[in-house]
Amino acid sequence: MFLQRIGNKGIGLGTLFERAAAKHPASPVILDHDLDIAPQLGRRLTLTEVAELVDDFASRLWAAGVRTSDRVVIHKTNGFDITLLACATARIGAVPVLLSPKLDGATVAELLRRVDLPYLVTDQAKLENDLPAEVFELSRKLLLTTGTHEGATELASLAGVRRVAPAQLSPDHPTLITHTSGTTGVPKLAVHTGRTFQARYRPQGTVAKLVGANEPVAIHVSFVHSRMFTAMPISILQGHPLLILAEDDPESVAQLFTQVPPGLIEAHPNSFMRWEELVDDPRAPLARVKYFSSTFDAIHPRTVHSLLGASRRKGALFIQMYGQSEVGPIAGRTYSHKRGAEAEGRCVGSPFPGMTGVRVVSRDGNPPSKSSPGFIEVRSDGRIVTYLGEHERWQKQVNDGWWRMGDVGYRTKWGCLHLLDREVDEIPGIDSTLEVEDKLFGRMRELTEVIIVPGPDGLPVPVVSTRDNKPLDTIAWRSAVADLPPLAEPVLWRLEDLPQTATTKIKRLELIKQLRAQSPSA
Repeated sequence: MFLQRIGNKGIGLGTLFERAAAKHPASPVILDHDLDIAPQLGRRLTLTEVAELVDDFASRLWAAGVRTSDRVVIHKTNGFDITLLACATARIGAVPVLLSPKLDGATVAELLRRVDLPYLVTDQAKLENDLPAEVFELSRKLLLTTGTHEGATELASLAGVRRVAPAQLSPDHPTLITHTSGTTGVPKLAVHTGRTFQARYRPQGTVAKLVGANEPVAIHVSFVHSRMFTAMPISILQGHPLLILAEDDPESVAQLFTQVPPGLIEAHPNSFMRWEELVDDPRAPLARVKYFSSTFDAIHPRTVHSLLGASRRKGALFIQMYGQSEVGPIAGRTYSHKRGAEAEGRCVGSPFPGMTGVRVVSRDGNPPSKSSPGFIEVRSDGRIVTYLGEHERWQKQVNDGWWRMGDVGYRTKWGCLHLLDREVDEIPGIDSTLEVEDKLFGRMRELTEVIIVPGPDGLPVPVVSTRDNKPLDTIAWRSAVADLPPLAEPVLWRLEDLPQTATTKIKRLELIKQLRAQSPSA
């Protein structure tokens, strides 16, 4: 869209920290974990130190044989150095391919085949515990961030090599490859260019500008998710002190936020849900938050209401953006103390004028509505250019420039987009499983997860998790579901046992398979 194109010279991922450090050399980067590639730096760094680290490892990758346009798969133990290694790879003109640490070895092997003999950056722990031996055959060369392994090169052994100047590439050159959530099977590999990433910057850049330049921005986003590479650049280029969290454990989060109170938090919806217990924490770790921001996945009204109640800032807002890894943010809206998320049900906002577009296409010839939702399609210059190795699959989602999101919903006469369900998650007899789940969350505060899936006999099955894994209050449950569509008896699962994506989203189709496998009639 035209506002995304003005002055779009590409994100410049390889020089990102260098440019940020030139403007704000002493601006802090605070971590909740040590960097595997540089534990000696500790957990409080400056942008200058981070820029130096990226330059150092870019040169080590070059010394290891990586060259411009080569693909470098990064699949290692979780940590912010995944992001830094991606920047280092891009700095020498190679293309980083980020694979979540949560992926199983078989899936990693399948994606390595699709990438076609890339360099593989991993670690000893992954090789010994998770990855199959065939990764050596599927990779041009293995590079280790930590540990040792026969047949692999340790990046630590390349310390002190001659520094290499950053590559100068077209903004239309691939700059990063991420993978989709994989909720419906093997993840797809999404190819981003410098220009498509920069196009995503504008809709989101205004959010960080809402807080004062000296206020910290906290980010808890998967290090392999495309959102990290817009949320983080926006923050450091604007000079905000940056808090990077690898874990969302409420106690460790409370300790860090008490020491360094953030003014803005960007996190996945399920992490915000976990942090509801911080609302009553006597240390008030969320008291200084002015803006909570969440992108891509649906968030429950109860969570929005709880977190806003924990902030003591006047005019605190919860900012929700609707989008997808393949296109970036498409629509957005805000919630406040006075107008909470309960006010407009499944409304996810309106598109950004001059930047993104939304339309809802009828499925049955009738105008899309709550009872007859249509396919949600969007426009944005932030759209990926292909799925690596699966361009035909990418083409099937494009219709005259419009991208099929895989969601169903409708728009009101005021233009608000209502998201009802993923196409693959629809259940006959229920207008919106997401709406039913929202109601259950709002009625039972002890719930930490509710997923409604189709049962073997056609009756929807609610799979629930409770705080501290306590038994479900069956009397409260019967009251909560009394006015809802007919549901089967709830199935209680531990939250940590539910199949999850890299962004902690529940893999519904995988959950259905596991439920059927456990069924006595299976």
